[in-house]
Amino acid sequence: MKLLTPSLLIISCFLIGGMIFKSMAPRHCATILPDDTIFVLTGDMRRIPFAMRQLRKNPGADLYIIGAGTDGSFEMARRVTIESDSKSTYQNALAIRKIVERAGLDRIVLITTEDHMNRAKYLIEHELPYIEVATCPVPLTDMPATKRLERWGIEYIKYIATLFGIKEG
Repeated sequence: MKLLTPSLLIISCFLIGGMIFKSMAPRHCATILPDDTIFVLTGDMRRIPFAMRQLRKNPGADLYIIGAGTDGSFEMARRVTIESDSKSTYQNALAIRKIVERAGLDRIVLITTEDHMNRAKYLIEHELPYIEVATCPVPLTDMPATKRLERWGIEYIKYIATLFGIKEG
């Protein structure tokens, strides 16, 4: 029984932490201002179409697609730029830092899926503590509940690792 008590305590803390993690994730898109710069992180097929819809609603905004996996950075359209060198969320944050510093931005809009938002925002704010990060989460629709739970669990574990200083992997 004595061995079981610490295990139950650890499991309970982990589960409660997971519920807090999920409840901390933004549910709605922040207001996108006319001169905002939007950064969308690749990795889920829902993100880029969602970002393009946001761009159509906000024609004055610039859009950066970060981590596209193509050869080099290039401009796709007048207000859409693709960065393709970064391969992880931490590398995405570093790529965003370079763009933000070069452009002198003080506010960005971050688009990624709702399960990924907490960790992505944390890493970007760690690299750019002096800018405002407005979030615009992509909902995980048309996905079975078990798959959503799995994704949230994986992101929660990655978030915990990030808090302990493990930024890659």
